[in-house]
This record gives sequence, structure tokens and C-alpha cells, in this order.
Amino acid sequence: MKNKILWIDDEIELLRSHIIFLTEKGYDVDTSANGYDALEKIGNKEYDLIFLDEMMPGMGGLETLSKIKEINPNVPVVMVTKSEEESLMNEAIGSKIADYLIKPVLPSQVLLVCKKLLEKKKISGEHLAKDYLQAFNEISRKLMDNLNYREWIDLYLELVNWDLELDMNNDQNLRQMLNEQRKESNKEFSKFVEKNYLDWLETGDAPILSPQIMSKYVFDEIKNAEGPVFFFVLDCLRMDQWLVIEKNLLDYFLITKDYYYSIIPTATPYSRNALFSGLFPSEIEKQHPELWRTGKDDEHSQNKYEKELLQHLLDRNRIKLRTDLKYMKIIDPAVGRSFEQNVSSHRNTHFMAVVVNFLDMLVHGRSDSDILKEIAPDEAAYRSLTNSWFLHSSLFGTFRKIAAMKNAKVIITTDHGSIRVHRGAKVLGDREASKNLRFKFGRNLKVDDKHALFIRKPLQYKLPERGVTINYIIAKEDYYFVYPTDYHKYLSYYKDTFQHGGISMEEMILPVIKMESRA
Repeated sequence: MKNKILWIDDEIELLRSHIIFLTEKGYDVDTSANGYDALEKIGNKEYDLIFLDEMMPGMGGLETLSKIKEINPNVPVVMVTKSEEESLMNEAIGSKIADYLIKPVLPSQVLLVCKKLLEKKKISGEHLAKDYLQAFNEISRKLMDNLNYREWIDLYLELVNWDLELDMNNDQNLRQMLNEQRKESNKEFSKFVEKNYLDWLETGDAPILSPQIMSKYVFDEIKNAEGPVFFFVLDCLRMDQWLVIEKNLLDYFLITKDYYYSIIPTATPYSRNALFSGLFPSEIEKQHPELWRTGKDDEHSQNKYEKELLQHLLDRNRIKLRTDLKYMKIIDPAVGRSFEQNVSSHRNTHFMAVVVNFLDMLVHGRSDSDILKEIAPDEAAYRSLTNSWFLHSSLFGTFRKIAAMKNAKVIITTDHGSIRVHRGAKVLGDREASKNLRFKFGRNLKVDDKHALFIRKPLQYKLPERGVTINYIIAKEDYYFVYPTDYHKYLSYYKDTFQHGGISMEEMILPVIKMESRA
């Protein structure tokens, strides 16, 4: 079906060649010599695009524009004028025009505007499909190579960026191709981690891991600080979620990024304690047994001593603070709002660590809430929900207030990400085995080696032994553990939920962000 265009100009006969040109290009073009006639036509017919002369006798262009928007607020209007005055441009743009052309107008300019406003989505989709098919082949080739940990970061970033591109284009075929490619990539990534993880713990040629975050990214900022240094840990933040959030902060901060790998299991008691302590879990248990609790299988109960672990880390590295270490854990909106209101009082604080638990609660809440599953049925919707939360969150307000502080710096990271699980892995174990869906520890654990990494000697992986006969299993790819009892019930219940604790790009490859105020 042809796109319908209305061109309003009191000298419309002088534009006859433009009208013919657009008609030959496949557009259905009506004309009007004044605003009154134009408004009558707009009231009786739906137009896809309107060209509007700014200088017309009687009802002028801006007045006509206002009345057009009253009739059809969504129709794009292109203002055409002889004037190049900035004030007029600002007035027109403020009146919600879609574009602006200066007379004399060339046919090629008119065609470009039409394509941009009427065919952009179609043309962009065609180019997107072509570009992704080329990228698909290149990524498939890379998966056949022996990628190192740096190349895996690059490949994951490429997949994430394609995710964000496809969010703006509703091409289900391309989306399905990308999902299948990510699934294949996680299969190869799991093999890569299983093969190399022990070497990372023993040799220098390894990615930055959780215990190195403070020494690599935070200590120097503390030592050289002229203003406050804030260290935010956004629990369970994925790379794609950060890239969505980041766009909202570009007006306030200069932002740089690096990337690191979470230790396994990619679960809060392990990865976040390692992050704050600068130690692997087995080292925490040995050096600070009073701060490592093994009795409860509960993430939050095992992360009660983050401030104490952080203080020990600063002391071991002789990091002297001008003021006492500040620590805040934001676990509900009221705490977040209170911190937002009072964050300016920390302008003289040397160093403050802040843990934000909302995203982790969103992951766990989605598993149990039909409403959240409906709101965020897939990764694209999950990203959209994250962005909506952030825009209206106290965290965004807090960042804006920090941006106004003199010499303030912000470092942001996460302890682990999450993955949307699709395939159940049947696991056998005794009643004392932990209840986690992506990792477990216990006696007599049995699971298919294709679905999980089996750890028989925890100390080799720098994990607490928890007893002589205790083993760990870590889920690979998008598998989740299900016991044989009521197998199909729980298989269905947890399928398509976001989980963490296992081995996948989404859980392990994580951003570290440095933000400096533009003020």
C-alpha cells in the first residue's frame, strides 16, 4: 500500500516537479494551498507524512502545525521554510516537527526525508538482516577456533550488542538465529571454562577474577582520591542490562569499562564474598572462620559480613582512609530513597561501598510471580523492565546527586549475572544437599557430565570442603537441576526462569565501570 503524503504550500504550483517526482517514487501525494484547506483534508483522510510551508498568508505554518497536532498528534510533519533563523528553528522543533528543510529544496532532499520517516524501519531491517547474517557466519567461524579468555569477552560483547540491535527490530527469524547462536556459544564457553578454570587459579595467565576486583580497580582510586569514592555492587547485573542502564548516565558521567570473570559458583555467598574480601572462598573460611557461615543454605545469611571482610582487605593492603569505611546495603525501596536523600552528606567521605539488591530480587521474584513472567517473558523484555526500573529508581537519583559532587568518582560492578534456563538436568543426592538450581554441594551427588561440572576436590577450586565427602556440581549452559521426586512438576515450574550459580557467559563475563562526573 502506498504511503500518503500531504504537501501544504501557498505556492504549491511551483513545487509541481517535486510532486511528480514523489509520485514516480511510489508515494500518493495530495496538495493544499492553505492551512484551512489542509485541515479539512486531514480531518477526512489519514496521512503518513505532511510537508508544511512555514510562511503562508492567513493561517501561518506554526499555527497550522498546532491545529494538525490537535487532529492527529502522531502524524510526522516536516517544516519547509526560507528562514534560517535559529529562533524559528527552535520554535518549530519545540512544536514537535519531525524534520526541517530550508528552501530551495532539492528533490533528493525530499526523497531522503520520506525514506527516513516512512521507510526507515523497513530499510534498517533489510540492512540489519544482511549485517547479522554476515556476523553470524563470522561468529560461527570463531566458535571453531581455540578462543582465549579475552576473545571470549569480545565474542560475548558482540552477541550482546546484536541483542540490543534486534530489540529495536521485531524480526523473529533473526532473533531465533541469535538465540540458537548464543546457545551454541554457551556450549563452547562451558567447555572452555571447564578446561581452563583450574589453570586460572594456579597460573598468572588468567582473566581478572572476583578476588582481584578491589586491587585492580578500586585501590588506586582510593589512594589518589581528591573527593569521595563510591563503589557500587549491583547484585546479579548482566552485561546487557548494564548497557541499557548506561545510556541514561551518559549526560552526567564520563564512562569507561573493563571486564572480568566471576569465580564459580556464580552465586552471592561465593562471588560477592570473594569480591569484598579479595580472597577465594576456601581462603575466607581458613583466614576468617568467624565470618564464613556454612550452616544455612541461604544466600543472604551467608553475606552478613561484607563490611568486615572489606575492612580486613583494606588493612592487609595498608589502605588508609581519611574517614571511617562506609558501607550500605540497599534491600528495599525505602532504604534506597533514604540513601538518595542523604547521599550528599557523604561528599567528604573518603570511601563508601554500596550493595544494591534489586536486580537479584527481580530475578528471584520473577520465578515465583506470574505477573513478572508476563511483564518480562524474555531477555528483551527483561532489559526493558530493567531500564524502566532504573529510570524511576532511587539509584538513578543517587547517581545524579553524586555527579554534582566535586571530584567524586564511582566504580560499579556486579558479583555475577544470570541466565534464562530452559533444560532440566536430573540430579541425585541425599537430603542434606543444597537446594540451589544452578549449583549444589552435598554427598553422593550424581548428574550427567554433559550437564554439569563435577568437583570432587573442592580445595582445588578454592572452595570450602564442608566435609570430607562433600562434592560440588556446577550447571553448564542453560541447564538447571531437578530431583527425580516430582520431576516433571519442578521441571515445568523452573523452566524459563532466570537463575545463577552456574557456568555461562551471562553469569561469568561481567563489566567493571568507572564513572567521573561531567560537572
